[in-house]
Amino acid sequence: MLWIIGTGGILGSLSRFFLGTWVTSRASSSYPKGTLVINISGSIILGCLAALYGQHEISETLYSFLGIGFCGAYTTFSTFGVETIRLLERKLRTQAVIYVTTSVILSLVGAGAGFLIFNS
Repeated sequence: MLWIIGTGGILGSLSRFFLGTWVTSRASSSYPKGTLVINISGSIILGCLAALYGQHEISETLYSFLGIGFCGAYTTFSTFGVETIRLLERKLRTQAVIYVTTSVILSLVGAGAGFLIFNS
């Protein structure tokens, strides 16, 4: 099982890197849009997977690969924390508050929506 989770983790971290780089390269501000997009989309994906796994629609192996491995490495709470601190260091308090609030609320809504979509 560790190889399955690890392989999902490799794919998740590479996806995070490439998507984050792509989004950031198109951003016109210091607002950390890449991590925001990644954490919200990862929450949606994990919500869907959790619902499917809870209903026995996907196997433990697939959930371990995608939910634990991929989503665990794809989403990034630590980068979210560092980016918030960087905004605060640059005296961008309003952006920091908006970033934290938006990240938490939209990630929770995304996880809930993903769960509800696949929860019958």
